[in-house]
Amino acid sequence: MPPEKGGQPAPPAAARPPPGKGRAAAVAVLHPDLGLGGAERLVVDEAAELAARGLRVVVYTAYHDPRRAFAETVGGAGGFEVRVRGGWFPRSVCGRCVALCAYVRGLLLALAIAWDSRWGGEHYGVVLVDQVAAANVALRVLAGGAHVCFYCHFPDLLLSPRGGWLKAAYRWPLDRLEEFATGLSHSLFVNSRYTLGVFHATFRALSDRGVAPAVLHPAVRLPPAGDLEPVRDDARPVFLSINRFERKKGIGLAVEALGEVHRALKGRGRARLPRLVLAGGYDERLPENVEHLQELQRLAAERGLAKCVAFAPSFSDARRAELLAECWGVLFTPQNEHFGIVPLEAMAARRPVVACNSGGPTESVADGRTGFLCDPTPAAFADAMLKLLQPGVADALGLQARRHVEERFSRRAFGAKVYSHVMRAMDAE
Repeated sequence: MPPEKGGQPAPPAAARPPPGKGRAAAVAVLHPDLGLGGAERLVVDEAAELAARGLRVVVYTAYHDPRRAFAETVGGAGGFEVRVRGGWFPRSVCGRCVALCAYVRGLLLALAIAWDSRWGGEHYGVVLVDQVAAANVALRVLAGGAHVCFYCHFPDLLLSPRGGWLKAAYRWPLDRLEEFATGLSHSLFVNSRYTLGVFHATFRALSDRGVAPAVLHPAVRLPPAGDLEPVRDDARPVFLSINRFERKKGIGLAVEALGEVHRALKGRGRARLPRLVLAGGYDERLPENVEHLQELQRLAAERGLAKCVAFAPSFSDARRAELLAECWGVLFTPQNEHFGIVPLEAMAARRPVVACNSGGPTESVADGRTGFLCDPTPAAFADAMLKLLQPGVADALGLQARRHVEERFSRRAFGAKVYSHVMRAMDAE
């Protein structure tokens, strides 16, 4: 989402004229599952920043459990309303047809927005759609002329594992619908330059038509600098991994790397061996979450690391802050991640990051200054971890990481860009 002319962010709400006669001041945000992931963090930031600038914001979602959701989504703490619609429709059919069910749930959310906009007392000038492109179809037809903006985290058709002819037959209409529906939005955004390249390579018909999404990097809240603690060289080293408990996140790499570090330090006669905390989103409704957590526990036991690897599934915001304060560095293990909000959260908390040298982290982590970008191997990650264990290194990189995020990835700058786009869309209504 480009800044205003001259490269400056949009002025704050108080400096902008209030919505004029006939111009809607309400924004709807559509997101399928309001849990604790990076995509959900972006949606919450988006809604909170728009609300803070004086706009009425309503987030529509098919699932919201206050016990495992960001604090801003509960009780109006973020300044916006959350409405749950369409949750009665299943997420899958006997563990299958997940994509089809997600499309249906997205369409149900779009119908709810259209209903509220036409007959429910709302008038949405802008609808921000996240992840589920199929919703664009219903919104363009039924949402009363609202400007539809779609945020593409990554083409869904690339996230689905390939299979036999039956799977191919099932996916073919869904994949065609995704490209068609994506092209129906009035404006498009992607979360990184990496995703932009994938978008053009995947949606060739849209690219040939000249559809060019803007890059809008996600942002992160900045804890007050005075609340941040330096890395304590006198404490037992702790590394932290924050990821949803899904196999594609490559969390086992962190466990294997810890084993390499232990072997290296034992060879040097060092007794104080580092620990690893594996934290992240965990939903007991999802079989993969349950199975993968058990797989990681077995892996730690097999590597003789059971006493050195701790697990913290579905932690609170407060616990997240505590874990970041206790660690020496954050291990971010996904390969070809679309962007990755965790590296930003770590750097904002004055902690360096060790990440794979692919995807979004190559745009957010400054190799050698705010952390290390590595090949996705236990040996490469272990080498970076050993560097962070040297006296003063983790804290020095952490200080640079904090400044890096303040300059490039603050939520204030992100909110200004989103607000600028929304106001331009409403002006054109």
